[in-house]
Amino acid sequence: MSNKSYFSKKTTNDYTVAFYNLENLFDTLDDPNTLDEDFLPDSEKRWNRKRYDNKIFKLGTVISNIGFSKTRKAPILVGVAEVENKKVLEDLTGSKHLKNKDYGIVHFDSPDERGIDVGLLYQKQHFEVTHSESIVVLVDSQKGDRDYTRDILWVTGNLNNEKIHVLINHWPSRRDGAALTSYKRVAAAEKNREVIGQITSEDPGAKIIIMGDFNDDPSSESIRHLVQNDLFNPMERLLTRYSGSTSYRSQWNLFDQIIFSHNFHKYEKGKHCFSDASIFNDDFLKIYKGRYKGNPFRTYVGKKYKGGYSDHFPVSVRLKLN
Repeated sequence: MSNKSYFSKKTTNDYTVAFYNLENLFDTLDDPNTLDEDFLPDSEKRWNRKRYDNKIFKLGTVISNIGFSKTRKAPILVGVAEVENKKVLEDLTGSKHLKNKDYGIVHFDSPDERGIDVGLLYQKQHFEVTHSESIVVLVDSQKGDRDYTRDILWVTGNLNNEKIHVLINHWPSRRDGAALTSYKRVAAAEKNREVIGQITSEDPGAKIIIMGDFNDDPSSESIRHLVQNDLFNPMERLLTRYSGSTSYRSQWNLFDQIIFSHNFHKYEKGKHCFSDASIFNDDFLKIYKGRYKGNPFRTYVGKKYKGGYSDHFPVSVRLKLN
């Protein structure tokens, strides 16, 4: 490679926006207000400092590499899910491969019973936060009791001096069955639609990115309700029989998605436009042999420690600054 082509790659105007479910990034301390007992040194999982430090290091390695092959830089925005608190995000952004990226953190505690939240990491040199808040998602269980789920994180800021809104989600799980719990994810989609309506009523031309672990695929009712006519989902074509962001019982799903307003297709000087979308599933993130070869190399399978990264692959979109 010549010096000229090397330096041209280093000065690319392409930027990565990513989302990553970190699979239970808990610290090793007991929080009396949440159900975090599985992730303590004396639990069956034996979640200790050594395992925690190993996971932090590995997740930092992954995040620093998302989109790097095309943009030559770490992602400027990273939405994350399944984090216990702000401290674990501080440890993550201070880890070996991220500490020189100068990531800021936006995080609020959610009412989720296990204490897991969503958050946003952003490179301070590229993104300036002007507003952030936590949006409560109210859903009931089948018994009529409130189901305490993750809040939506709404962050507004200037991305390379262009105003954008980011909504980060982690929708209710399918644990009691996909069909039985579908109404909860439709309710979460409706709450996002309310926020989008609030944004566009004040600024009809607002640029909006919605990302998260939606616990539903692009073709699901909840995602269709979210997208409607004013959003674009570039992830629709990425789910196949052989590829997705997470796998369950030998079937791929694409629960992790990044969706955005159509104005990211516009070419305007000084503005960002959409280039492509991808699943970051490099070989080092996969199980390399056996029955589950090719699946995400996860930290735990049940109570059994595997020492991997996450049970989800990250997803990303590439934006070009015109």
